[in-house]
This record gives sequence, structure tokens and C-alpha cells, in this order.
Amino acid sequence: MKLATVRTGARTRAVLHTPDGYADLGYADVGELLASDAPVVTGAIVRADGFAPVIPRPGKILCVGLNYRTHIREMGREIPEHPTLFAKFAEALIGAQDDIALPPESAAVDWEAELAVVIGRRVRRASETEAESAIAGFTVLNDITMRDWQFRTREWLQGKTFEATTPVGPLLVTPADLPGGVRPRLAISCSVNGKTVQQADTSDLVFDPVSLVRYISTVVTLQPGDLIATGTPGGVGHARMPPSYLVDGDVVRTEIEHIGHLENIARAK
Repeated sequence: MKLATVRTGARTRAVLHTPDGYADLGYADVGELLASDAPVVTGAIVRADGFAPVIPRPGKILCVGLNYRTHIREMGREIPEHPTLFAKFAEALIGAQDDIALPPESAAVDWEAELAVVIGRRVRRASETEAESAIAGFTVLNDITMRDWQFRTREWLQGKTFEATTPVGPLLVTPADLPGGVRPRLAISCSVNGKTVQQADTSDLVFDPVSLVRYISTVVTLQPGDLIATGTPGGVGHARMPPSYLVDGDVVRTEIEHIGHLENIARAK
């Protein structure tokens, strides 16, 4: 099953992607649908004017740093014993085709292709089985990062949650429709202006989605619509020699097989 939140004029609608188009599900967005815990019932095909963030207003956006072995090596770090967690705020999110806002305060805007977990049911201190059941599906995210702000201090949040910088979507794909299910084995890539800068497989994750749900739900209750960005593989601009960062007009394409792709233009604000 493939779900999306599409824009229809001034509104958004939760829809099911079907061979005939996008079928209305009776909710304003996918987050509202998941919170309802109702069965999926399709209505009329709607005219989509583009994609909103698949979950426009998640209660929590939890992010995992240093979770691909290739990225850990390029950053000169050791394999972590526990997940490295930070957060984003909903104001950072944009749709699958929206412009990435390049803030005038940063001269080091970087890309980070990521697989994102979408939580489908309330869970706290999850067992393995409960964690598996709590995963509604997966989507594509790019954790666009202001490196100069990220490394101002030991805490990363300030470089990770600038407004209108984090595309997420276009679809939520349920585990049953993905190789590997709740531990998907998928090719992930990012390109800038047509040149591939990241290419990996989600099997390179140190902490898989189920283990992340278990770990994070020990700290806080996860609710329907919460997002977990699982980390990025090697190939980020900051680790290049010399470093490479996004500039006005750059086209960033982020793709995960069987889920879909984001295509966003970086625009100076």
C-alpha cells in the first residue's frame, strides 16, 4: 500500500496511490489517517497539485546520526554502541518537489539522503514484536544540514532544523510492499545536478528500524505519525576534499528504490 498527502488547491488530502490515480481517504493528511486507527476506505480520485510532506505535522521527528558504516568511516568516527539521537521540528519539513530554503546565515548547506520510519501506532518500551507492529511504513527524507551551525557546539540540533529545508515523501510505503519488510533492504541514493553523490543500501545500517523503535520508545512514547530518520550513508559534501555544499539553483534528487524520489531545487532566501 502506498499513501501520500497531496495538495488540492488550498487544502491537503490523504490519498491512496492506485493504478487509476490518487484515491481520497477522507482525511486531511496521512498523519491524521494514522491517528484515527481506522481502516483504509477509498473514495473518489482527486486532482493532485503536488505533494505536501507525507506527514505534515508529526508530533516528533527523531533523527539518528552516524548510523551507516560508510558515513561513520568518512567522518572518522568509531562504530557507536548506542544510537546517536537528535531532533527536528515540523517547520523544517517540505514536500517532495518544494524548494529547499538556503538560509543566508549558512555557507555550508549539505545533503543527507535518509530512509525514514513512520510510526503507525502508540508504543512505549516496545518488545521486538511490538516495535515491528508499530511501523506503519517508510518514506524518503533528506536531512539537509547547515554544517557551520551544526558544529558550532557539541549539540547538532541548531544545524539540523532550519525552516523549510527537509523534504520528506512523496509516499509512505507499507512494510508488506518492501523487500525485507520492517527491516527493508533497499538501494538509496542522492544526486546533485545529475551527479551521484551518495549511493548505498539500507542493509549498511548499524541500527535497523526495529531496533530504533525499541530504543527510542524506551525514552519516550512514540505516537502515530511520528517520524524516525534513520541516518545517512557516505558521500556527504562536508566529508569531501575540498568540502562541497549546495548553492542557489542546485537540483537535489533523493531516491530509495520501491518507495520513490524527492526532487528539490535549492533556493537562496
